[in-house]
Amino acid sequence: MPFHRSTKIVATLGPASSSESQITALARAGVNVFRLNASHGTQAEHAERFARVRAAEKTVGRPIGVLLDLQGPKLRVGTFGFGPVELSIGDRFRLDLDRRPGDSRRVCLPHAEVFASLEPGLDLLLNDGRIRLRVLDCGPDFAETEVVAGGMLSDRKGVNVPGAALALSALSEKDRSDLAFGLELGVDWIGLSFVQRPEDILEARELIGNRAHVMTKIEKPAALPTLDRIIELSDAVMVARGDLGVELPPEDVPGLQKKMIRLSRAMGKPVIVATQMLESMVSEPTPTRAEASDVANAVYDGADAVMLSAESASGRYPVEAVAMMERIVRRVEGDPLYRRIMDADHPSPEATAPDALTAAARQVAETISAAAIVTYTTTGSTTLRASRERPSVPILGLSANEATARRLSLAWGVHAVLTDDVANFSEMVGRALTAAADAGIGRSGQALVVTAGVPFGTPGKTNALRVVTIDGDDVPKVETAQRETITA
Repeated sequence: MPFHRSTKIVATLGPASSSESQITALARAGVNVFRLNASHGTQAEHAERFARVRAAEKTVGRPIGVLLDLQGPKLRVGTFGFGPVELSIGDRFRLDLDRRPGDSRRVCLPHAEVFASLEPGLDLLLNDGRIRLRVLDCGPDFAETEVVAGGMLSDRKGVNVPGAALALSALSEKDRSDLAFGLELGVDWIGLSFVQRPEDILEARELIGNRAHVMTKIEKPAALPTLDRIIELSDAVMVARGDLGVELPPEDVPGLQKKMIRLSRAMGKPVIVATQMLESMVSEPTPTRAEASDVANAVYDGADAVMLSAESASGRYPVEAVAMMERIVRRVEGDPLYRRIMDADHPSPEATAPDALTAAARQVAETISAAAIVTYTTTGSTTLRASRERPSVPILGLSANEATARRLSLAWGVHAVLTDDVANFSEMVGRALTAAADAGIGRSGQALVVTAGVPFGTPGKTNALRVVTIDGDDVPKVETAQRETITA
């Protein structure tokens, strides 16, 4: 697939996109990472989709990542004895642990952890924020509330507590089962929901180990006070605007989105913007102009990826939604303003040799109009630091590790290439030149800027930078490349 886009596309699989032919069509249309949403579907269905992604990966001939997105704890009211009830402004309504069916005056909320976190004056949101209850009095097993915003309330509607950090683990029993399933399956990323504090990520890491990478979903206001530490502990971040927008005023979300993108970029962590990006394409063949602008703004902000949810999982136009998203991305990246924005906001390198060389690689590549920056990486750290620089040239991320190549499919500007292992720098240069030729990057006489860690296989030890020249239209001679290298 020719390298033509820096911002990546994540697409959710579901009933509208489960066959191998559909998944292959989505990959050909531009999907870099497929999302399996554990909130919907069975483990058996996800296992089938995973196998079909791996088959599509072979068909399209490039690494494709798979994200298993855990549901997280879901707070819900109980049931009502005589159907839905109407709550009006000013009504009194009680929530308690009594599991008897509810009525217009009370209902069960079977989560003692919620009551332990409440205090008078806090608000509870029910039914995706449509109903707002203000706590007047509370105890370890009840809350007396006043209806501030009313509406119809029916069985098992969701509950949000925006003003409190709940004493709940980010991993429910269902999540633990899904996590074990996903790790056994071999997914590349685990999406961690309901993160409120850094300890939630540490808890998940103990279970995951090095078998997958942790993508933290920022969807709870309780996470915001320790956002820097949460991002630091994560391998990637998802700006989960749907749930975040339920618990926060809508006007607060755009600024927080920009802040999360900026912090993630500064720390070199891939960041995805998600939820309702092309929502109207669930049922319509084209998006609204506002949705196109929403996708474009995420790209202008420098997000690593933009994500489709229902559009690709259950919508009528999944392939068209991916194609539309790719057209928007390419149009933004072709705008001179986009390049000026990226150039104006390069994060300062850390005081380490790897960061200094990675920053130098971008500067050298741009100064000599190189065809690409080539990184050879074992764990992906070298390539992710190159991506952090947001260079004006493509990044070829070479790795002999299949899991690393798939991980890099999410990173901005990276064309991930699975290659054979190398024993020395000469072999690596040869691999770089061949990979560039296979990807259609560069022409005879153009340069490649190559970075790696020597000795090979040492994670996070980028210590070499070379400039090599592409020699002729065929696979270049490594000897010629060596003769024209500069070592830094």
